[in-house]
Amino acid sequence: MALLKSAKSGRPMPLARQVYDELHKRILRFELKPYQVLSEASVSEMLGVSRTPAREALTKLAENKFVDVVPQRGSQVAPLRLEDLDRSQFMREALEVALLRRAMSSGEGAALVKGLRKEITLQRTYVTFEDTESFYASDEAFHGLIAEYAKQPSVLPEILRLKDHMDRFRHLMVAAVEDLDTIIKQHIAIADAIEAGDEALAEERMIKHLRRIFDYIDEARDKFPDYFEQSEEHVRAAR
Repeated sequence: MALLKSAKSGRPMPLARQVYDELHKRILRFELKPYQVLSEASVSEMLGVSRTPAREALTKLAENKFVDVVPQRGSQVAPLRLEDLDRSQFMREALEVALLRRAMSSGEGAALVKGLRKEITLQRTYVTFEDTESFYASDEAFHGLIAEYAKQPSVLPEILRLKDHMDRFRHLMVAAVEDLDTIIKQHIAIADAIEAGDEALAEERMIKHLRRIFDYIDEARDKFPDYFEQSEEHVRAAR
């Protein structure tokens, strides 16, 4: 596994962090499926690293609820759990609504709206070319602009951390049910409310946007039932 460079210092990132990032990415994208066994040995072989960074990465993934440690079975990719989604969405909503209020009181609403509409234009292009990864990068930039104009750019890493479990559901929804045009329409509605200076309407539209993920859960479970948390009886029967 080739060493990566950190964006800020140019120094190589610790190997355990690189292993964590790679496994985390594969879990989010369902390249590693729920309930798939992940041992130190399998990770070492998969990524060409020793067992020490593999063990450290698995420990961190378990702390962040992306890996479960099962007695007599070892580590396995955690299934999708609605409690993880609910917690992540609740905390993200509280933070982003507060940032929206502060951004709208910054006196720079026109500049913020200009930036938001630029991202919306990019998102339309990405949908046309079916470039989902770039679309969601622009989606993050859209929300990042609000934090920037709230004068709280340092909050962005926390938002990204809170989004982790939401992002996992999001990748599943893209494969199953989500309509990216709906996201664009909601982004436009948020930008329109900010431009009008209507804080209450902007908050209402932001909350609706952040809660949209709950609209798709039943459909996603119907399409991918094995990805969601199963009862112990179901797990035993599947062995």
